[in-house]
Amino acid sequence: MRKTYFYHALMFLSIFFFAFVLINILEWKKDQNKSIQIEQVLQKERKQKTSTKKTTSIVNPPRDKQDSTWNYENTPFIEVDFSSLQNRNKDIIGWLEVTDTKVDYPVVQTNNNDYYLTHSFDHTSNSSGWIYGDYRNDFNLLNQNNIIYGHGRLDETKFGSLRELLNEDWFKETSHHIIQLSTLTYNSIWQIVSVYTIPKESYYLTTHFNSKTFESFLDTIQTRSKIIFPTSLNTKDKILTLSTCQNDYGERLVVHAKLIKKETRD
Repeated sequence: MRKTYFYHALMFLSIFFFAFVLINILEWKKDQNKSIQIEQVLQKERKQKTSTKKTTSIVNPPRDKQDSTWNYENTPFIEVDFSSLQNRNKDIIGWLEVTDTKVDYPVVQTNNNDYYLTHSFDHTSNSSGWIYGDYRNDFNLLNQNNIIYGHGRLDETKFGSLRELLNEDWFKETSHHIIQLSTLTYNSIWQIVSVYTIPKESYYLTTHFNSKTFESFLDTIQTRSKIIFPTSLNTKDKILTLSTCQNDYGERLVVHAKLIKKETRD
């Protein structure tokens, strides 16, 4: 009798477990498909180009002419028409593109760092979340460390394809070392200076420093990098930080880049 009871209980728990897993897989797939549909619509609208006058400048140019930053002096900016995108979501602050990855998304920002973990660009609930800026940052003026978050999805959507940056083949192609960020008031080009994985922490998520702590921060992020990028950093630099989950154990994948070129719309 006890064996029969145990057998039935085990069968019930097994069925319940597999049903639970199946439901979660179906929900994940549903959210994924909906998120991709939204991405495709936004991609079409993003390709509408603007034609306003602009003023371009090299930002904090290195003194050393051998510094790799000079390789990107003539890199063209991406162009984005934000008018229709703003009508879809007034939280939009820019568009982010990481060279030779699938990262090519509008960036949103609200008054907290939780909402867009579970909501899509159209404000519907979605486990894929969206790409969003840290609420403490001012992306118009730019802080010392400007942070953008996104889920590291296994299907390589959102920030999932940033794992490519850890591959040696990706690093060897120096044209890949570029991040483009276009906002409502300017276009900008950032040179990647550090890539690493690390257990969950808050140090690299600091947005404001005094000069001494910022110098220490710059030294730390370069020391942590799994790749040695042939460029220098100093306290006049502006840093862009991309943060995502590397795995289900809390480890983070972090990418840092420095601002090297900016184009302000007149």
